[in-house]
Amino acid sequence: MLKIALSGCNGRMGHVITDIVSKHKNMQIVAGFDVNTAKNSDFPVFSDPFEFIGACDVIIDFSNATSTEHLLAYCCQHKIPIVICTTGHSSEQLQNIRAASQDIAVFRSGNMSLGINLMVELLKKSASILGDKFDIEIIEQHHNQKLDAPSGTALMLAEAVSEALPYQPDYVYDRHERREKRPAHEIGIHTVRGGTIVGEHSVLFCGRDEIIEIKHTALSREVFAVGAVDAAAYMAGCNQPGMYDMSDVIASKSDI
Repeated sequence: MLKIALSGCNGRMGHVITDIVSKHKNMQIVAGFDVNTAKNSDFPVFSDPFEFIGACDVIIDFSNATSTEHLLAYCCQHKIPIVICTTGHSSEQLQNIRAASQDIAVFRSGNMSLGINLMVELLKKSASILGDKFDIEIIEQHHNQKLDAPSGTALMLAEAVSEALPYQPDYVYDRHERREKRPAHEIGIHTVRGGTIVGEHSVLFCGRDEIIEIKHTALSREVFAVGAVDAAAYMAGCNQPGMYDMSDVIASKSDI
């Protein structure tokens, strides 16, 4: 039985993950961590992970970027692998995550969807072929309750494109104060927040008289939760410290 502790258990994604895990006979959520300690399921909920004295095999974090450092301290002390699904970390917080990976197995991805991670591979291939002949723009859309902008996924897609380009692009988030032609070597990243949009990401390669668009639309939060649970199952078997991501999970699936 895989024992999971869920950070952010009373948030939107926490409820979806709880539902998915409940349908697995070989998995169980043994504890939840959340600033809201309401008990909505059959596991105890703690405001501080250090209050939990039980045992777990892996922690899934779908909480808030400000909670990550304290959660990492708990994982390092107890040598527990962690799946970080939370986005919006600062540069300093990302450094702390990498530092923790020296002691424990740390999974981190800007997006837990299998489709998004396959999109990353398509973008790398496209950017390597189109090179500097096409302008590149990224548009991301999310619900009006999302805190970070641009999304972690948009930045992940931008990084994937950047890796394959023959130049180092500049990320541009705002053009309203600029009055000039678009420089060739930049990637525009645009944010839309409204209604109940689960998540939509489009990458445009705009050339002379043609546009190539690679797009992913999430129709429910379940796609992210399924990926998180798959990652937790993978990470529970990781005995070696280090940084892991969805490419490791995909590679472990012989049918993909």
